[in-house]
Amino acid sequence: MRTNCFDSNTNLVACFPMLQRFGFLIASLLGISSVFVQAQASPGPVPSHPTSTPYSGDLSIFEYPERDARLQPQRILSLLGVRAGSSVADIGAGGGWLAVRAAERVGSDGVVFAEDINPEAIKAIRYRSEREHLPQVRAVLGLPDDPKLPPHSIDAVVILKTYHEIAHPKLLLHNLIPALKPGAKLGIIDRNGNGANHGLDEAIVVRELKDAGFRQVARYDFTKADGEDYFLIFEQSDGT
Repeated sequence: MRTNCFDSNTNLVACFPMLQRFGFLIASLLGISSVFVQAQASPGPVPSHPTSTPYSGDLSIFEYPERDARLQPQRILSLLGVRAGSSVADIGAGGGWLAVRAAERVGSDGVVFAEDINPEAIKAIRYRSEREHLPQVRAVLGLPDDPKLPPHSIDAVVILKTYHEIAHPKLLLHNLIPALKPGAKLGIIDRNGNGANHGLDEAIVVRELKDAGFRQVARYDFTKADGEDYFLIFEQSDGT
């Protein structure tokens, strides 16, 4: 006959092992619940500066005819040492405006990793590379803190009007470094701002890159020529 441990007439001594196991189960479930609640409540890393919401709208707005003349992408690529056969990473590539221009420069022997965290942008880049017959353009779906680039694969990186959207640049740069070849250059084009208005003060960018292990090697202000935009070039501080 099975003992009913919840009957008031039952000998509790006989039921002690069962009650002990029952209590252990309850304690375990409460412990798991507590860990889950703490994990849910734990805040993520604090952004290093105010950021703008990553753009997720109509990508065609970046394709206006005057943009080449205003931003001078070929001059940007030249100053980063990009030539035939180079490997370039376009971080925050959007619809691929800069990536296709880099593809023209690197040619069929080079490669352009067009990275973005927006799946719709990745679809647009893949479609564009097929339509324009640019197999050297490879779309890469990255994460906000990790561009997911292959190790030891990159000669030059361009972050065009995107740095102000990166909440944890030190972490992203930490994840970028393994992808860089020795002597790789990193170019950042942005505009002065408070971080939340689609721009970030140049001094903050320089400081954050230094903290991440990079040194500034050049500065230009020809992009847009509006007195607000800047083009900074960095290399790893240890010279690797």
